[in-house]
Amino acid sequence: MKKSIIAFVTIALLASCSKKESTDSLHLTGNIKGLKNGTLYIQRVVDTALVAIDSIKIDGNSSFESDLKLESPEMLYLYLDRGVTNSLDNNIMFFAEPGNVNIDTNLDNFIFGAKITGSKNQELYEEYKKINSRFNDESLSMVESRFNAIKSQNQKAIDSITAKQESNTKRKYLYATNFALNNKDHEIAPYIALAEIYDINVKFLDTIQKSMTPKVAQSLYGKKLTKYVADIKKEEKK
Repeated sequence: MKKSIIAFVTIALLASCSKKESTDSLHLTGNIKGLKNGTLYIQRVVDTALVAIDSIKIDGNSSFESDLKLESPEMLYLYLDRGVTNSLDNNIMFFAEPGNVNIDTNLDNFIFGAKITGSKNQELYEEYKKINSRFNDESLSMVESRFNAIKSQNQKAIDSITAKQESNTKRKYLYATNFALNNKDHEIAPYIALAEIYDINVKFLDTIQKSMTPKVAQSLYGKKLTKYVADIKKEEKK
């Protein structure tokens, strides 16, 4: 009987340890079709700079694998050092979270050909980007029109385009705010607030911050957003 109790306790402890490890670690796998040689670097932002936290040497086998400690969902970067080119198409952003995440892509279309699975925050981020890109495209199209209006000194056209640009920006910020609020139970919410609309009126950031679930509020970006909002309010009182 005593041995049975000891065995039960041992199994329970092992299960507890396994559960803890699975909740604070990232198992990253993937494949880069066409890549024969090169080095992959997994990077994170530290004090506004990208810092490598792991490197993977590719030598003949285009598949890769890495295990990283990750206590909270976080935007990471998969950087490819091709060794023979300075191509700008070499750094994939992906919203990592504890568990299994997979990245499949190809050498010719490294960034835009990437398919990332295993992360709910990544799914939401891709959904956000799909709509947000429409605002960005509209903004870019108006830049040329405004330049031509300025060049021809057409003040009426300048004023009209300026008003459209301001309206587009407002709609873009409103969309980001609503997206964050609608996904307050995921870490994508504070990330969007910090990365996309950090310069919006603090009342909107405050609303997002207060809407976060307790779990999200204690995440990496949840804590950063709480501090950011508090710092703005403190500065405004001076």
